[in-house]
Amino acid sequence: MKKILLASALAFCAGINAQTKFGVKAGYALSKLNSNDDLDAFEGISGGLKSKSGFYVGALVEHQFNNKFAVQGEVQYANLGGKAEVSTMGVTVTEKFNFNRIVVPVTARYYATPELGVYAGPFVSFRTNTKVNIDVSGGMANSQAVNEGEQFLEKTFDDNLKSAEFGLVLGADYNVYKGLFVDARYSFGLTNMIKDPVNDEKLKMNFFQIGLGYKFK
Repeated sequence: MKKILLASALAFCAGINAQTKFGVKAGYALSKLNSNDDLDAFEGISGGLKSKSGFYVGALVEHQFNNKFAVQGEVQYANLGGKAEVSTMGVTVTEKFNFNRIVVPVTARYYATPELGVYAGPFVSFRTNTKVNIDVSGGMANSQAVNEGEQFLEKTFDDNLKSAEFGLVLGADYNVYKGLFVDARYSFGLTNMIKDPVNDEKLKMNFFQIGLGYKFK
């Protein structure tokens, strides 16, 4: 009986090790800032908010409990943010906000088939740095004034936005060949990113990601 129990325990431990996988991933990110006052809280920003293209790279670890359920943790470096466009008298000013962040999602996974997994869970992201680019079209732009405007906005964001953000992620991935998979997800920011909001002002960020990854056997 002892031998049977010992053999079962060894088999169980071996199964746990066999079901833990590590991987890497990278891809395209499309992010958008959402405000209830079009960013009027920040001087110099007005007009419509638009989506901004970016990228992400990261690593993951997955523990599969059985052929249907698993949990996965990730660490990503993501170029997120958004854009604002202001047009007047034939001149268009585009302000691109790059909020570079470390994103850490933890998701519960369900395998609908051996290849197709769907998942959901919370994420937290941390600010690494902020970069603003201003582009002026349809008129002459003073390069010094543009540079000063970019620096002012960067400082304004750093001073007035929280360094951490929380949210939820929903997604799915599909194993294409062996450990190679394609992944798509949408993340909803739940945190008001403004440190000290006035008049119930809010700023949140949502982002869509699609990319490729590889899980090592």
